[in-house]
Amino acid sequence: FLLPASLAAFGGISLLGWLGSSIGAIILALLFSKLSKIISNATGGPYAYTKAGFGDFAAFLVAWGYWVSVLCTNAAIAVTFVSYMTVFFPIIATNSILSIITGLSAVWFLTWINTLGVKEGGRVQVITTILKISPLIMIALVGMFYIDVGNFIPFNISGKSDLMAITATVTLTFFAFQGVESATIPAGNIHEPEKTIPRATMIGTYITIVIYVLCSTVVMGMIPSKELQFSNAPLADAAMLIFGEQARYWVAFGAIASTFGALNGYILLQGQMPLAAAKDKLFPALFRKENKVGSPAVGIIFSSVLISLLMLMNFTKGLTDTFTFLVLLTTVLIIVPYLFSAASFAIIVLQKKTGSNRTTAQVLLALLGFLFSMWGLIGSGEEAVFYGFIALLSGIPFYVWMKRN
Repeated sequence: FLLPASLAAFGGISLLGWLGSSIGAIILALLFSKLSKIISNATGGPYAYTKAGFGDFAAFLVAWGYWVSVLCTNAAIAVTFVSYMTVFFPIIATNSILSIITGLSAVWFLTWINTLGVKEGGRVQVITTILKISPLIMIALVGMFYIDVGNFIPFNISGKSDLMAITATVTLTFFAFQGVESATIPAGNIHEPEKTIPRATMIGTYITIVIYVLCSTVVMGMIPSKELQFSNAPLADAAMLIFGEQARYWVAFGAIASTFGALNGYILLQGQMPLAAAKDKLFPALFRKENKVGSPAVGIIFSSVLISLLMLMNFTKGLTDTFTFLVLLTTVLIIVPYLFSAASFAIIVLQKKTGSNRTTAQVLLALLGFLFSMWGLIGSGEEAVFYGFIALLSGIPFYVWMKRN
């Protein structure tokens, strides 16, 4: 919902970024689908897969990196939620205190919801999904008739080479596909995970690609890049051009529902990943404390405190600048679990020593997933890689402490 504004600084070449990230998302979806069949019923997803292939230390780095990435993701989603709230309350865009209060209110309400259990969080997810789909599809389909091809020219306005611009936009757009692995994480709470997780992962990925790419293309084709770069609600602005002023509010409501739902889902994950590591005594015991309904409530609340601090630190920037920085930092951190998962899949396959064509194809899939993840890491930029690397290594003292105990 906010990506078109970030991509506008690159111009039409960002559509090639969408193509690259879509291919990468399909590769990773296939990878996680196959891993979920091999290692089923294991809570933690990438953490569990890495532990199977590399042991405790690598698994800890994956759990730590994933957990920190979820914190950054939730902060970025909360920023997007606040951006679309400005459609109804314009004062939020110019008042940092109101922006922070709005974002924190959403974070803590959904934190409370998820402490009530997985089913309650799931009900919120269903409602928000229904609310968001219709405006997205309508803009994608009707907006195609309002595209001005001239808005994609010049094709590259970033001032970077075409290759660097494509690499940067692959990294930005790939943020929208993060979560491709999320169905694998609460595997212990899923019925027939060896069947349900692969289906959910692949079908969800294909539907997501169609909706995201169409919406982004339409919005960038309707609004000149010079205007789009400074939009706090690009999809709502596009709807206004198609249907009139009232449609802007309708789509903004759909965007609010969507970001609210995404925030809800990731708050669930911020409890599940540390829970898996804590059960193996690689994370502090507070993360494995479950309340009477089986929710890791203490871990969820502790994570939300850190999200709140992260939002407070970054709201000194503009909404779009804050979002872009958090996207890049999150991408760096989430790529670490993807890299280890791809490598673990190759190890697991090669250990079978079947030597068949199927084995060769699976190793190739692992290699493609690894290479795409490395490409995304390169495109994140020096600042994001620097802070992401520091954030990842900062977890090592905690690992040493847990091993000491």
